[in-house]
Amino acid sequence: MKHLVLLGGGYGGMRLMKRLLNASDLPSDVQITLIDKNPYHCLKTEYYALAAGTISDHHIRVPFPEHPQLHIKYGEITGMNLETKEIHLLDEEPISFDELVIGLGCEDKYHNVPGAAEFTHSIQSIDNSRDTYQTLNNLPHNGVVSVVGAGLSGVELASELHESRPDLKIKLFDRGPIILNGFKPRLSNYVQNWFIQRGVEVINNSNITRVEEGILYNHDTAIPSDAIVWTAGIQPNKLVRDLDVEKDPQGRVILANYHHLPENEHVFVVGDCASMPFSPSAQLAEEQAEHIAKVLLCRWKDEPMPKLDEIKLKGVMGSLGKKSGFGTMGSASLIGRVPRLLKSGILWLYKYQN
Repeated sequence: MKHLVLLGGGYGGMRLMKRLLNASDLPSDVQITLIDKNPYHCLKTEYYALAAGTISDHHIRVPFPEHPQLHIKYGEITGMNLETKEIHLLDEEPISFDELVIGLGCEDKYHNVPGAAEFTHSIQSIDNSRDTYQTLNNLPHNGVVSVVGAGLSGVELASELHESRPDLKIKLFDRGPIILNGFKPRLSNYVQNWFIQRGVEVINNSNITRVEEGILYNHDTAIPSDAIVWTAGIQPNKLVRDLDVEKDPQGRVILANYHHLPENEHVFVVGDCASMPFSPSAQLAEEQAEHIAKVLLCRWKDEPMPKLDEIKLKGVMGSLGKKSGFGTMGSASLIGRVPRLLKSGILWLYKYQN
């Protein structure tokens, strides 16, 4: 019996299960165990909308697959021993593995800003997003919400919150000279002007120096806030950060060509914890999973390792509320209604296929 253990049912884990369990050549002696603390797959790309209150919880839950060769274990992972090939769970017996795929996702990165972890809200997990929604939903008229970080998550959260609670005063803090500075100027200008035209205050060239309860300090200037949401960076899950393996400057695990550890071909890393020449994304995790599925099937059948295609991402789509959006497709920048419709279609297709 060959035992594959998947840590985390995120985008990479879901795609890997789909490819393996639907494969006509999956060996009958392979057993797959998924370990996750949630009893369903969560659409993390939509956490911003859950926190803003424009969708309900059940809209971002997808059931895990069912298959005779799949066992799902719900629990909290406390550690990984790669030498003894064991996964340790809270108040449970260890689970052994022959092959391991680590897809534990990411956490907020606070960049050593004093008070940020204690006094800000998060949208990095479904539990965090639920708590953030409760706080934002209960704010009074004219309450001040400070969103720290104007990357994709911050932009989508601020725009969705504006539509959900137009009575709130929203401040969006961005370290760059303009929102989404890494994109083409046409797209960045469109997004920045979208907020300005709707009365959302954009604070460019910001530098958050510390956070206290109800107060955000930008360049040491105190800004009273009824709620502060942190979307200013991510880092790999702490379990991965604690692993004694080679990592890049961002703390992500450096991998060999087949997405496994250079020193251990039986341990793969997928998603936000993997060091890749792309920014972390659901799309990247799924592309990695496609590769890993091919590698595992060849290995289990004692066939030569496959030739893997180069990973090419299709683009990025972001929303500005329910009627507008932005994105990139190849070298083209998209703004307005079309990218918003494309994003909605991609989400619908993903849920339908899973």
